[in-house]
Amino acid sequence: MAKDMTLLWGSGSPPCWKIQIALEEKDLQGYNSVMLSFQKMEHKSQQVLDMNPRGQLPSFKHGDRIINESIGACCYLENEFKSQGTKLLPDCGAAQARLYQRMFEGQTMLQKLADVLYYTWKVPEGERHDSAVKRNREALTAELQLWEGYLQKGPGPFLAGKDFTLADVTVFPNVAYLFHNGLCEKRYPNLAAYYNSLKNRPSIKTTWPPTWLENPQGQDVLKGI
Repeated sequence: MAKDMTLLWGSGSPPCWKIQIALEEKDLQGYNSVMLSFQKMEHKSQQVLDMNPRGQLPSFKHGDRIINESIGACCYLENEFKSQGTKLLPDCGAAQARLYQRMFEGQTMLQKLADVLYYTWKVPEGERHDSAVKRNREALTAELQLWEGYLQKGPGPFLAGKDFTLADVTVFPNVAYLFHNGLCEKRYPNLAAYYNSLKNRPSIKTTWPPTWLENPQGQDVLKGI
């Protein structure tokens, strides 16, 4: 079944990683996996543009069906292969409500994280505005404190309850991205506990970004958040 699937992806990209985890959880190994380099601008290659006119990764195809948005692809895989692998969408309405809420809130977390990281990476130090740096970091801090509260309140140990679901598939890569870029585990103990409880899950460990394995320490951009 997986042989007619193609995933074009980049190492260290949370959106790419989400689809990889979903594929593993649904027992869809053996798909055509093509790792491309952001540094070499391979995401703007014709190979990508043929699937994704935005020139972005991930680019995912199943047969003649193309789904390039990571959350959409994860939802598609769960719906298309309901009876295979891990059941990622619970039957309980209350758990579904938490799942969808956390899954889409995870996009807000990722955006606020990106605001901090990409401002640091792309704007030369001498051209940065203190007000922008402060605003971005305060927004991310407030977001992370919100997630600390969610995880403390439960109903845990996963984001939607007692089972690993699409919420975890789509949010865990964002959390891992935070700690890879220097977020202090002691300052955010609930996020750290969640991260450490899942990082060795087979679907996650198997798909761990190769560039992170080469450089486990990552960067310290978020050290003071």
